[in-house]
Formats: sequence, C-alpha cells, structure tokens
Amino acid sequence: MNYTENYEGIRLDVQAVDITISDELQQYVRNAIDKLRRHSKKIDSVDVYFKEEASQATNSKSVRMRVGIPGNDAFAEDEGDNWFEQLKNVENKLIRQLDKH
Repeated sequence: MNYTENYEGIRLDVQAVDITISDELQQYVRNAIDKLRRHSKKIDSVDVYFKEEASQATNSKSVRMRVGIPGNDAFAEDEGDNWFEQLKNVENKLIRQLDKH
C-alpha cells in the first residue's frame, strides 16, 4: 500500500511493502507530523516507510521516517513488533534532531 497526500502544506508519502495501513495508523502518522511541526516550521515533506519481515521471529516490523527540511534531512528508524510504539520512538528521535537543527 502506497499513498501520497498533501497534509497541511506538507507532502506526505507513505510506502508500505505488502502491508495495509489502517486508518488509525494513518491518523497516528498525521499526529506525529503535527508534533514535529512544533519543532520546525520549515518541513516540506515527510516520507514514511513501513516494512514487515516475515522471516524474522522478533522485531519483524520496521518503520523509517525522513523529514524534508532545509539543509540535511532528518531521518530515524526503529524496529519492533508494534507499529504505534515504533512510530512514537521514531517521532522522539526526529524531535531531538529537529531541536538540534
């Protein structure tokens, strides 16, 4: 499942390899963007990648997020078994990067 949308002036591109992303998870991504915007007003794009490895017993899911800002983009990733927990961890890592930027 892949989709692109314009979320409040930010190009949001979500790619999920052989995975269907629930409406609840999509809204969680939008909420994360809202929180990131509090730390940087110059975000022009956000790319989110969801991937699930069927061959791994633990930490089979991974989330990667790239935030397009002037200069070097912010990037964070996390692995685990819970999409929402991973998104929260990625969001926190990105907030720290944006605060340093």
